[in-house]
This record gives sequence, C-alpha cells and structure tokens, in this order.
Amino acid sequence: MYGSNSTVERRDHGSICSEYFLKGRRKKNGFSRISIYSPSLYKWIAMSTMTSDVKKSNGEEPLKLKIFIGYDPREDLAYEVCRYSILKRASIPVEVTPIKQSELRKAGVYWRERGKLESTEFSFSRFLTPYLANYEGWAMFVDCDFLYLNDIDELCEIIDDKFAVMCVQHDYTPKEKTKMDGAVQTVYPRKNWSSMVLYNCGHPKNKVLTPEVVNSESGAFLHRFQWLDDDEIGEVPFVWNFLVGHNKVVEGDPSTFPKAIHYTLGGPWFEAWKDCEFGDLWIKEMEEYKAVVQKQE
Repeated sequence: MYGSNSTVERRDHGSICSEYFLKGRRKKNGFSRISIYSPSLYKWIAMSTMTSDVKKSNGEEPLKLKIFIGYDPREDLAYEVCRYSILKRASIPVEVTPIKQSELRKAGVYWRERGKLESTEFSFSRFLTPYLANYEGWAMFVDCDFLYLNDIDELCEIIDDKFAVMCVQHDYTPKEKTKMDGAVQTVYPRKNWSSMVLYNCGHPKNKVLTPEVVNSESGAFLHRFQWLDDDEIGEVPFVWNFLVGHNKVVEGDPSTFPKAIHYTLGGPWFEAWKDCEFGDLWIKEMEEYKAVVQKQE
C-alpha cells in the first residue's frame, strides 16, 4: 500500500503511534519537520514511528505535512481507519500523530478537567495543534470520525498563507439530542468548524494557543475561533468535511461529491450507527485496513 519506492520501518513502544509517510513530490507550500519545545512531549511523539527512506532527487528528505488526529479510546478503530484512509491516498509526504489526552497529561501540557459536555477526550486538546507543530508551517487537525476519499494533496492546494486557519464553515444545527454512543449533543455557533482545521502555525495570532490558554479558556473562545478576526479564517469547500445527515450529494454535480466524510453523529464502529449513510464505505475501508494489518503480522 505504501508504494514501490518506499521502505517502511515500524517501531512500536506502547500505544502512541506517530507515522511518517514519505511519498511523491515536494509541495510548493512550506511544510516543516516537527520540532517540539517540551523534551517529554518530543519523546512521546518520537517513541513510535513509521518511517520511509524516500529521498528527493537531491538526496534530501522531503518536507512533510503534519496531521494531528483526535484520539479517544472508545474510537480506536475509527482513528486507525481515518489514519489509513489518509496515508493510503496521499501523494505528498505526511506525518500523522494522534492527539492522546493521557500522553499529553504525562507530558505536562494538558491538565484541564473534563467537562460533562465533552463528547470526546480531544474536545479541547485539539487546539494544541499549533503548539505541537512548534508554531511552524501548516498543520491539520481532524477528528478521528473522518473517512478520506481523496488525496490530501488536493486539500493542500487551496492553502492560502494570508489566513491564520482554514476550515469548512458549516451552518449546522443538529436536531438530535444525543450522538455517538449516547453522548449529549450540544448546539453552539460555528459548530463543527473546529472538527477539521488547517492551521497556519506560524501566524502570529496562533501563538495565542499556548498550553496555558488551551487549558483555561472557555469552549466559546476556542471552538468559535475568538482569538481571530473573521477575515483571518479562510473557507474550505464543504466536501472536505461532509457531514453525514446534513450535507447532501446532488446527482450530476461533482462539486457536491464528498472528499472527506465526517460521521459526526456516529459511525459504524458504534452499534447504534452501523447502518448510517455512507457506512458501507467506512466498513469497506475498515476491512481493507484489517487485511493489511493481518498481512504485516
């Protein structure tokens, strides 16, 4: 699956998994390699890696897009399938790291108490993305309940350095009272904007997102991007955060075909949502992922 030009080495130490996937050409955008201020946090990210020895024509290692996926133990399989769907289709170098609350706490950068309305462990830790990327280059955060259907390179092509962040700007008010495995459904302005975000980590405004701020600021401040002016928030086409049960495919209109499906109410890994719309696509991807893992064992 990783291409004929890629030699992959995997070292597993505990449950943390940071993947380096090098494939294809260098991007025009400046994606820098990861460097973490905190030695303990760097150790966490470096502990388990998947690396390849692909080099550019001049012998240098290609630069990588940093991708941080929200991780929750209840959705371990969802995380694995999301990661797999990205790596499988990527034609550019990407580096995938799960945002695991337990490891962030051990590293001393996350100490916030979990609120009753937090449906996942990464409800707030997601906003550490610029910090984890050392406030350099562009990085993406995405919830684990996504399934990517297209090459991440297509998303990178729309990156514009004039913005501090870029995301799908949904107008979404869910009717359901619960979601996933019975979690309380909350309604607030700009809901789901923060579920998939491209961060311009070097933008001066994003340096506000320190561990101290992420651990203390309100949900409104963080999820509504209140550290930014509206004109600093760029827009991404909705097909890159296609909300199951909300967004619709228009027959004959390719601009409405999903490129990344978001099972925001719950996906087939939850019993209550095993027959959800687009569930068959996720199940097919999951079966393919498991087959690959089985071959590697």
